[in-house]
Amino acid sequence: MSSARGREALGLPGTVVVAADPDALAAAAADWVLATTAAAIAARGAVDIALSGGSTPAAMYRLLAASPRREQAEWRRWNVWFGDERACPPDDERSNFHLAQSLLLRHVPVDPLAVHRMEAERPDLATAAAEYSALLERLPPDGPGGAPRLDVILLGLGGDGHTASLFPGEPALDIADAWATTSRATYEPYDRITLAFPTLNAGAAVAFLVSGEGKREALRGVVEGTVPAARIRPVDGQLLWLLDEAAAG
Repeated sequence: MSSARGREALGLPGTVVVAADPDALAAAAADWVLATTAAAIAARGAVDIALSGGSTPAAMYRLLAASPRREQAEWRRWNVWFGDERACPPDDERSNFHLAQSLLLRHVPVDPLAVHRMEAERPDLATAAAEYSALLERLPPDGPGGAPRLDVILLGLGGDGHTASLFPGEPALDIADAWATTSRATYEPYDRITLAFPTLNAGAAVAFLVSGEGKREALRGVVEGTVPAARIRPVDGQLLWLLDEAAAG
C-alpha cells in the first residue's frame, strides 16, 4: 500500500491512500475499519458503523469475517447501520443488507438486535425511510447540528459520481430536515432509501472505497465539485479516500 499520491497530487478533499490493487485495497480498508471501530469502542464503549453495498466492499467484508481479523474486533459492541438500500427483499442478491449479512454479519458475533437494516422492500417507502430516520434520531449519540453521530461510515462511488443512493439531479440531494430519505436510482432497482447528507457529514470517520479505471471520471467530478459525492465534507470528522492504482490513474 502506498500513500505517495496524497491530497496534493490528486486534488481530493481529505486524506488519500492508494493501494496497489483491489486485494490491497480490501486489506487496507479492513484494517482501517478494525482500527477506527476499536478507537470508538475505547472512547465510549460502543461503535455505530454504516455499511455500504456494491462490489468493492465485498472483499473487505470477507477479510473481516476471516481469521485473523475476525478475532480482532469487539463485535458485541457494534451497532450496524446502512448507507442505503434498494427496494428489494432482504434475501435478494441485489440487497445491500444481503451482501453484508452473507459475507460478514452471519459469520461474526454481532448482536442481531444491533443490526438496523433499511426496510426498503415495504410498499410505503416514504414511511420506511421516516422510521429509519427516527431510529437514527433516537439511538446514536448527537453530532454536529444535532445530527446522529455515526462513528464510521463506509461509502462507495458510482461511475456517475453518486454515493449511497444520492444520485445526480435527485431531490434527495437537497434534503436537510431528515436523516434518511427516499431516492431514485438510474438503474434497477430504481427505488431506494438512503442516508441524507446531514447524516453523512456528521460522521466521525467517513471512508470512500473506490476501485477500477471506470471510476476516474467520477473522481474528477469530486475534485471539480460537480458530482454528489463532492458534497461529502464531514463537519467535524475524518474523510478518507481509499483507492487502488487503477482508480487513481
